[in-house]
Amino acid sequence: LSVCRYTMGASPSSQCGVLLVGPNGCGKGTQAGKMQKEFDFCHISTGDMLREHRAKGTEIGKKAGSFMDAGKLVPDELLTDMVNDKIKSDDCKKGYILDGYPRNLTQSQSLNTTLEKGGAKIKTVLNMQVPEDVVVERCGGRWIHKASGRTYHAKFYPPKVAKKDDVTGEDLYQRPDDVPEVVRKRFQTYVSQTAPILEFYKKAGYPVADVDATQKADAVWDVIRANIQAANKK
Repeated sequence: LSVCRYTMGASPSSQCGVLLVGPNGCGKGTQAGKMQKEFDFCHISTGDMLREHRAKGTEIGKKAGSFMDAGKLVPDELLTDMVNDKIKSDDCKKGYILDGYPRNLTQSQSLNTTLEKGGAKIKTVLNMQVPEDVVVERCGGRWIHKASGRTYHAKFYPPKVAKKDDVTGEDLYQRPDDVPEVVRKRFQTYVSQTAPILEFYKKAGYPVADVDATQKADAVWDVIRANIQAANKK
């Protein structure tokens, strides 16, 4: 049974906003998918949106690509309008999941201002905790077949022949931001720039829940699902 429902005529405050905070490789995308399926929430992933822009060769994609390949965070001005417009769209009326945004204090403040103007508020902040070495193992082992999008992992889901697609035998490639050295750099950037927003939300009175993201996906989901249901009762 879905919770946090948004119906015609409901006030923005009834819209269920969930903020996922955690480094790349912590499982935010997997858990967001479960939330979409059970609660019919809109998944706002800046990573997915930026990769789509990049694949289409848009101006945003071209500008963001140089930062992503170097393991740096994309500048605020390339993200803010894109995310704010999505929150206001019909797709997000039943609730939304913020994944990859906000990434720093400036974005957090901007997002809060935007939501408060419309009478809305994030109902829960989920802190997905996972150590650096686990992130490097998860992300650094990913390999992709470019034509089909089939994804493999050197340890968890290896191809039959190293670096070759099981179906076509064609070469697999590793995204520049999945190279281990870049993954480590991105993790350190997360620690210095993104992790501090948790303190911002705590001081602002938002409920922040720590989630052990090293567990199996189903165990993590049990914690997240219970948290959303509890937050909705407040």
